Amino acid sequence: MKIVVLDGYTENPGDLSWEELAKLGDLTVYDRTSLTDEDEVIARLQGAEVAVTNKTPITKRVIDACPELKYITMLATGYNVVDYQYAKEKGIPLSNIPTYGTASVGQFAIAMLLEICHHVAYHSQTVHEGKWERCADWCYWDYPLIELAGKTMGIIGFGRIGQQTGKVAKALGMQILAYDNYPSESGRAIGEYVDLDTLLASSDVIALHCPLFPETQGIINRNTIAKMKDGVILLNNSRGPLVVEQDLADALNSGKIYAAGLDVVSTEPIRGDNPLLKAKNCIITPHISWAPKESRQRIMDTAVENVRAYLDGKPIHVVNP
Repeated sequence: MKIVVLDGYTENPGDLSWEELAKLGDLTVYDRTSLTDEDEVIARLQGAEVAVTNKTPITKRVIDACPELKYITMLATGYNVVDYQYAKEKGIPLSNIPTYGTASVGQFAIAMLLEICHHVAYHSQTVHEGKWERCADWCYWDYPLIELAGKTMGIIGFGRIGQQTGKVAKALGMQILAYDNYPSESGRAIGEYVDLDTLLASSDVIALHCPLFPETQGIINRNTIAKMKDGVILLNNSRGPLVVEQDLADALNSGKIYAAGLDVVSTEPIRGDNPLLKAKNCIITPHISWAPKESRQRIMDTAVENVRAYLDGKPIHVVNP
């Protein structure tokens, strides 16, 4: 059986092993495959029974041109790059990686928040540049320093990752409010469920941990921002299109929103004309919340489990049953 990994580099830039997957078939791993050239995708999948993809699209045309393709598994949770409905019509199961980054994504949200509160990297840089040595006082700070204890974090989307972020924020002494369509007992143990308007009006920090659906696209916009406290902090390491970026940039530049920590943007890699690149107090990182080695190892292990289950005739984590 031929297995082809179309874009393995971000999952495994060299610090993990493909060995367990290679035990299951004749494995070919490409670091990158074009996101726009269907002909390249088709050429690389010729003869493959199993396709493994992260962000490389597998379209209807690709599926039709690869008649030996019988199974597709993601190297991610999201699967919108695959025409999963057409794959279903062709009898091709598509599996994803349902849970792998709960701890790392929650940790990263708090890391962005702490950087906004203390500007650790900036102050370290000024020390290395000699500012402390030249300082007339025994200490200095160039940004306001913010204590989180006693403040309120509102979390939009209170599933596994949202609850993990809430647990850490609660350990820092914060009060937790949550907005989610499916309240749970585990969520109630961490915070209080409220409606969206209450969360927006009451939170000192707002963290986005919801999926991208039509109803959540642009959930942060000029209208919802107007309902927020002045000087609120916004965190988003969920999905870029949850935010109307020009509206957020305007709010940052006016001071309505004090600061934002973003690990995602609407178009990735980010485009040079993104208004957030020139906005005040805006931390932007290159979509790396998911990327600690431990998290990526879980992706690798689950992908192997997915392929093994397919070979056993009992596919798991199937998103197009």
